[in-house]
Amino acid sequence: MSQHEHHYIHRVGWLRAAVLGANDGLVSTASLIVGVAASGVSQSEILMAGTAGLVAGAMSMAAGEYVSVSSQADTERADLAKEKAALKQAPEAELRELAEIYIARGVERATAMEVATQLTEHDALGAHARDELGIMDLTAAKPLQAAITSAFTFAAGAIIPLIAAIVLAADYIDYGVPAITLVGLAALGGIGARLGGAKLSTGVARVMLWGAAAMGFTYIVGSLFGVALA
Repeated sequence: MSQHEHHYIHRVGWLRAAVLGANDGLVSTASLIVGVAASGVSQSEILMAGTAGLVAGAMSMAAGEYVSVSSQADTERADLAKEKAALKQAPEAELRELAEIYIARGVERATAMEVATQLTEHDALGAHARDELGIMDLTAAKPLQAAITSAFTFAAGAIIPLIAAIVLAADYIDYGVPAITLVGLAALGGIGARLGGAKLSTGVARVMLWGAAAMGFTYIVGSLFGVALA
């Protein structure tokens, strides 16, 4: 029997962007379709709005994730450069600083100094990046990966209510799209909980609750506009 353990943290680099993208795609596109449908426009106009929402949302998610994660990557690089300079200018002080980190975690002083010394000899910058700055390969910022994942998963989520709006007759869009979207959100919440090791019921309930609220409020707004334009 293999003793190798598979931990959920290994998925953190892409899981957040994937769940966020798919959830946004489902909720925002379904809410847009429901809101526009509630205003009383034709089915072709509903589909046009839904398609535009899918394309714009996917590109917006990609751009937002890329900029956000790039900023994180810039910060990480700046901190690593600062740490590299400190290691060059004051190696003994940095060695003691690393040892103090291990001491604070419960390691005896002599052992902590020995560990700090060995890690410094092996990879000083890597040791400080991991134990002082909290920067690891698993959690390091990857802007392009986050952008592509967000755009793809947003589109994958958004296509569900859009297909529902295409297949359903115009009179059934108001409640058919929300119903199908809630099923999709339940599946998404379950998948996210499964991949992240969270409680299944909690993962399903929170995405369905917020999705229903978003669609409900948008429907009310659309209805009000429909009354105002009637």
